[in-house]
Amino acid sequence: MHLSSAHDAQEAHPRSPGDEQFALAAELLALLGDRTRLALLHALTGGEADVTTLTEACGAARPAVSQHLARLRLAGLVATRKEGRRVVYSLRDGHLRRLVDEALNVADHRLSDRPPHD
Repeated sequence: MHLSSAHDAQEAHPRSPGDEQFALAAELLALLGDRTRLALLHALTGGEADVTTLTEACGAARPAVSQHLARLRLAGLVATRKEGRRVVYSLRDGHLRRLVDEALNVADHRLSDRPPHD
C-alpha cells in the first residue's frame, strides 16, 4: 500500500480542507498517537474482539485497555455491541483501518531505511 498521490487526494477532497477538518484530523491523529490505542485499533483491523482478547493483543493492563477503548468509543472510532455480559468492539469504518495500516507502513519503511546499528 502506498500513500495517495496529490492527484488522488484532490479527487477525494476537491476543495481545500477548512479549519474544522484540520481540527478533527488533528484530534484523530492525537488519538492514534498513543501506542496502546494504536495497538488496539490494529488488533481490531482483524475483526471484532472483546476486552480480554484486546488486552492479550496489546500487552497492556486490562484497566488501561478499558480506559483506552472508552476514549476510542467516545471519539466514535470504535463501535460496541453486547454479547450476553461480554462487550465486543469493532472498528467503525474502513477509513480508520486504512489509516492505521498506512501509519504502520510508514513506520515499517522508516525502520527498514535505518542504517544498521553496531
